[in-house]
Order: sequence, then structure tokens, then C-alpha cells
Amino acid sequence: DEKEEEELRQRFMAPPVSGLRELRRRRRELRSRMELLIMETQGEVCRALAALDPGATFAVDTWERKEGGGGISCVLQDGEVFEKAGVNVSVVFGLLSEEAARQMRSRGKSLKAKDGKLPFCAMGVSSVIHPKNPHVPTMHFNYRYFEIEEADGTKQWWFGGGTDLTPTYLNEEDAVHFHKTLKEACDKHDLKLYPKYKKWCDDYFYIKHRGERRGIGGIFFDDVDSPSKEEVFQFVKSCAKAVVPCYIPIVKRHCHDSFTPEQKLWQQLRRGRYVEFNLVYDRGTKFGLLTPGSRIESILMSLPLTARWEYMHTPPESSKEAEILEVLRNPKDWVH
Repeated sequence: DEKEEEELRQRFMAPPVSGLRELRRRRRELRSRMELLIMETQGEVCRALAALDPGATFAVDTWERKEGGGGISCVLQDGEVFEKAGVNVSVVFGLLSEEAARQMRSRGKSLKAKDGKLPFCAMGVSSVIHPKNPHVPTMHFNYRYFEIEEADGTKQWWFGGGTDLTPTYLNEEDAVHFHKTLKEACDKHDLKLYPKYKKWCDDYFYIKHRGERRGIGGIFFDDVDSPSKEEVFQFVKSCAKAVVPCYIPIVKRHCHDSFTPEQKLWQQLRRGRYVEFNLVYDRGTKFGLLTPGSRIESILMSLPLTARWEYMHTPPESSKEAEILEVLRNPKDWVH
């Protein structure tokens, strides 16, 4: 037993929010299995990143939420390879705020509250990785599970998530590798999933006021509650396991590429767009900011250490900078 606990601890960055004993006791319940999956994903990704940036270490920050639950934030800052890399886990429960419930109803959820109260449980792992080198793309992923108990005791549940890539410069080989790896993860479950969730990703990460996507996409889905809890969980697990293989080879390939001050400047301007999307449109950010007792530092971990906004900046025609803009305005099919 102690040996098993030690093994689990080595796979995680910190002890789980719900406690190992409790998770083992309820190990057949989906909530426990999901919490173990997000903890393992955090550990896997942090170890893979740390191996590429040996001089840097992850600050591991465990926090509690007085309304119920807590989380573990792992952030590496100002390394040789990564300017800022964060991998967060949160497991929170309590009562849904009116504002959050309203946001969910606007997405078509019929939530029947008891005396205006809706008990909920939400858990997920989310990560944003901003590398120093402009030839290494930024990557984001998030996988989450949500459960709400209605007035009559019925439980509504759903999964959401996705993985997407935001390069400063377009590298076709990287784009194909990234999308193919995600497609393989989806195809194990249903051949219809990748095209559907790829399109959803392109539509979701759209900076409306700029008329461009945040990056070259990947997959994105939300409110998934069929065919069955087990099948969706297995699908989410495949997606989470695809994070390291879809991204780490790209970092390895480019982290020592040489770059010019002009290329660094373009990266800073693209980072500005990243910030615009996250603060204006991202639902997860908005939900976090609306949830009482949420941890602002963890929610805004997705923002880069540095970014730049220049007045009326337009790259020269047929430049490498213009090439990525073209793809952001007109998403491509990378796998066929």
C-alpha cells in the first residue's frame, strides 16, 4: 500500500486535492478517475518540459478554496527554453454562482435550482506554454469535467477540452505533425470526431475584432455528454495522452534555432493577439473570473511574460510574417 502511494506520488507534482486515500476509496467513480487523470497529465507534461529546460524548475503552488476544493499550479518562468510554462490542476466544488449559471443557461443548459442553489463540481487540467524562441510555437491544452446536481437530485455532467497550437512563424511539417497526432487520438474512438472538433477549434479561437484565428488550431469540444460517460472519459484520456507526443518533438526540433531581433519583435506582437483573445473571448477565463473564491493568478497564468502592441503594424507583403496571417485568416486542412 505504501509502495503504491509512493509510486503515485512520483507520478504527481503534489498530493491530489481530494487526497490519495479518498481517491482510492472511490476509485470506481468517474470523478476520482478524472482527478487521477488530470494529476497524471500534469506530472507527465511538467516532466517532459523540465527535461528540455534543465536549468529551470517548476514552482509548485498548492492552494485551497474556502468555498470547497483547491488546486495545484506548476509554473516555470524565465528558463532557457520556456519564457513561461504553466500546468494547472483544479478541483473545485460548492454552489454555482448566479452569474456562472446564467452563462451556462445561455449555452442551452436547463438547470433547475433548489432555492436558487446549484451544487457543482468542476475539475480540469490546463496549460499554456510560451517558449522564448520565436520558431517554437506556443501551445495550450485543457481537459475538464463538470457535474451539476439539480433540484430533483438528477446530475447533469459533461466533458470539455482541447489542444491547440499558436506558432509565430508557419512551419508546415510541425503543423502536420501536431494535427496528425491529435487526429490519431480522435480516430481511436470515432472517425467523425477529428474533423468536427478541428472545425470547432478554428471557430472557437477566433479573434472577431481582428478577423483572424488565435493560432493554427487543433481540437476543441465542450458540453460532450454522449455516447456514455465511460466512452467520453476514454476519449478525453486519449486526448490528454496525446499532448506530449504532439508538442514536445516540435520544441526539440526548434529550441536551438537562431533568430533575429525582428523575429522576436513579431513574436511579441503575436503574443499581444493571444492576450486579446484570452481576455476578451475565452470562456474559461471569463468563467474563472466570475467564480467566487477563484484564484486569479492561476486563471491569468495563460498570459505571456511579455507581449507588445504597436500602432497600425502591418507586415510586408509575401513575408514570412504575412504567410502566418494568411493561415490565421483562412484555416487549412493539415492532415489530408
